[in-house]
Amino acid sequence: MNIDDFKKVKIEAMKAKDKDAVTALNAVINKLMLAGIEKKAVGETLSDEDVTKILQKTVNELIEEREAFVKAGREDTVASLNRQIETVKGYLPKLLSEDEIRAIIATLDDKSVPSVMKHFKANYAGKVDMKLVNETLRKG
Repeated sequence: MNIDDFKKVKIEAMKAKDKDAVTALNAVINKLMLAGIEKKAVGETLSDEDVTKILQKTVNELIEEREAFVKAGREDTVASLNRQIETVKGYLPKLLSEDEIRAIIATLDDKSVPSVMKHFKANYAGKVDMKLVNETLRKG
């Protein structure tokens, strides 16, 4: 998806009066616009991988924000943040499962941690949780 697609989705959320979705989509659109400006300055355009990274970063930021509100006992805000997180997660590509990661690791010649992590970062960026790769690799 690109910025225009997210803007269309935001308009639909506005029509549906879904304030949490609008808030989440505003955050995503703003980050995509900033990243687009930075890329344009060096003569590049936003790739699908860039969009995925921005979506993942947004989810992580919302999760951190939610944790702070949980500690503060603000359940109304926590519920709103949960809906925002689910909205953004809906646009992320499906991540590889632990079994799929294990199968890919089995096909590699060099199963050392740095080599495996480098392989996943180069070939599966945005499609895999690197923390899960690390845990799966250490489990054996």
